[in-house]
Amino acid sequence: MTVDADVVTLSRLQFALTALYHFLFVPLTLGLVWMLAIMESVYVMSRREVWKRMVRFWGVLFGINFAMGVATGITMEFQFGMNWAYYAHYVGDVFGTPLAIEGLMAFFLEGTLVGLFFMGWDRLSRVKHLLVTWFLALATSLSALWILIANAWMQHPVGAAFNPQTMRMEVTSFSEVFFNPVAQAKFVHTVSAGYVMGAMFVLSISAWYLLRGRNVDFAKRSMTVAASFGLAAALSVVVLGDESGYAISENQKMKMAAIEAMWETEPPPASFTLFGLPDVREHTTHYAVRVPWVMGLIGTRSIDTPIPGIADLVQDTKGRIHHGIQAYDAMLALRADRNDAQAKATLATYDEDLGYALLLKRSVDDPRKATAEDIQRAADSTIPNVPVLFWSFRVMVACGFYFIALFAFSFWLASKRRLDAKRWYLRLALCSLPLPWVAAELGWIVAEYGRQPWAIEGVLPTALGVSSITAGQVLTSLGGFVLFYTALAVIDAVLMVKFARKGPDGLGLWPPAEPAAEPVHSGHAA
Repeated sequence: MTVDADVVTLSRLQFALTALYHFLFVPLTLGLVWMLAIMESVYVMSRREVWKRMVRFWGVLFGINFAMGVATGITMEFQFGMNWAYYAHYVGDVFGTPLAIEGLMAFFLEGTLVGLFFMGWDRLSRVKHLLVTWFLALATSLSALWILIANAWMQHPVGAAFNPQTMRMEVTSFSEVFFNPVAQAKFVHTVSAGYVMGAMFVLSISAWYLLRGRNVDFAKRSMTVAASFGLAAALSVVVLGDESGYAISENQKMKMAAIEAMWETEPPPASFTLFGLPDVREHTTHYAVRVPWVMGLIGTRSIDTPIPGIADLVQDTKGRIHHGIQAYDAMLALRADRNDAQAKATLATYDEDLGYALLLKRSVDDPRKATAEDIQRAADSTIPNVPVLFWSFRVMVACGFYFIALFAFSFWLASKRRLDAKRWYLRLALCSLPLPWVAAELGWIVAEYGRQPWAIEGVLPTALGVSSITAGQVLTSLGGFVLFYTALAVIDAVLMVKFARKGPDGLGLWPPAEPAAEPVHSGHAA
């Protein structure tokens, strides 16, 4: 069957908007909870009341953010049934398990621990409450792990095979799915980005207090923790991002070529394009400023391995489409006669290319009847939007190096006890608050937009994953999501700004209560 392009476009738009919105809250939860664990550890070890008050104040903002993350995450999963029914059928055997475990982690384990965190201050001992906070930090990371395992399988499908009788992918090795190298790289990179976001959140709001001369001691302590934690996290993001880049070059070569606007294969080691203006029509990059060797070292860990360019990858895709057509023909033969030995042998030979034949479904009902023009069009469709990926990646990387510089300077000021000495620095720290969100959203654009036209890389084209619905139905649900998420955005902004403006003093958490004075007795001691 051919596919309604409007349904595909609107379904993609809806999922993109809800996913990007949901990811406004997830990384802050990941980072802020570890800040709470560090602060509470200092409180338990030092028994100084100020650290407990710090945990309780930042915990209020954490709770608001956590609730919003849960609310926006629930609605995302509804879309698999509403807009992506065939996708859910095709990969549900693989995709369903990590999603189910993530749901248990998020709604049962995390929810229970969040309740204990807020309600346990007067019911649990210091050590027991500290254990709750650390378990909560661990649970949030484990929840992220499972959703990233599911997402990584979409980028690099391993541990599964296509069953021509059920017409779906089925798990062959759950350990391969779990230990997917792309999943491991994405997990450590993503959670580190969340740690940066949590540190920047604390640093920026604390800077705002210092600019107004409020809660000075409270803010300085918070900034010291944020500077230390943020510097370690920012360094980790860059190092682990390099590992994620290497995974892309190994498993998603077209995405890597698009990120670099590498139209032709360069002699190894490939250079890194620091700046340039990609020209999609001319297949060139104008005003390119290149750094020799860097891309080759990042992408291949060597100086003698080439990184294929877009043109060569398109030619390779055409060959895989031809092989996929043979696999498609064998699949239909097996559905008619599951004992057809010749069809089994052909499918076993070309099963990894079956998905490439499905790219032709956008043009023809039967891929076996595709013309040379249809095959060329399908091969060209595997080129993602090069300028979007090129600039998204570079802005994201620039933000990463800026975070290192800012947190390093913050750490130096904290070590000199001069965090409030430079007002320009405090203004800079405050204005830097949105940047981790910018970098995180751009990272997801690179990861997801760069995978197009695949829902599952090399297995299922995005256009075939949609439900059998009309564009009007998708537009209606899209409008509903926009209204719902806009309402949530207003509520979140009002609550976060309200409690941040109140500050620990407005919530009765600062300054700490002074110990009661000893009574003065007149007369002689007994």
